[in-house]
Amino acid sequence: MPTDGLITLASSHGPSETMSRLEAAVKTNGMSVFARIDHAAGAAGIGTSLWPTEVLIFGNPKGGTPLMQSTQTIGIDLPLRALVWEDASGKTWLSYNDPAWLAKRHALDHHLAAAVDALSAALDAVAKTAMARP
Repeated sequence: MPTDGLITLASSHGPSETMSRLEAAVKTNGMSVFARIDHAAGAAGIGTSLWPTEVLIFGNPKGGTPLMQSTQTIGIDLPLRALVWEDASGKTWLSYNDPAWLAKRHALDHHLAAAVDALSAALDAVAKTAMARP
C-alpha cells in the first residue's frame, strides 16, 4: 500500500486489541495520549457502517516542541497520529506518518535530523509492540 509518507504495517491482532496495545505502548514509552477517535462509532451514529477504523493522537512536548520552534507549520501534523483499521477481508493494519517525510514536507532544518530520527525510532518501537505476537 504505497502512499507517500505513510507507513502501513500488518497486525497479527484484531483492530481493538491492536489499538489497545498501541495505546499501552505509547504510554509505556513516556508519551501522552490526547485522544482516541473511533470513526466506525461515528459512522454508526449517523446510521451507516464503516469497517473498524480508529485514530490515536499522542506525543510528548519534548519531541515535538523543537520541531515547531524550527518550523511552526509542522504543528498541523503534531501531535503524532496512528490509524488502526480493518480492511474488507478482515485484515488489521496500523498506519502512521513517516517522521522523515514530515520533516521534508515542512522543510525542517537539518540540525533536527537526530530529533526526527528519535521520533521515527519511537514510532517504530510502539508499532512493533502493538503488533507483536504475545
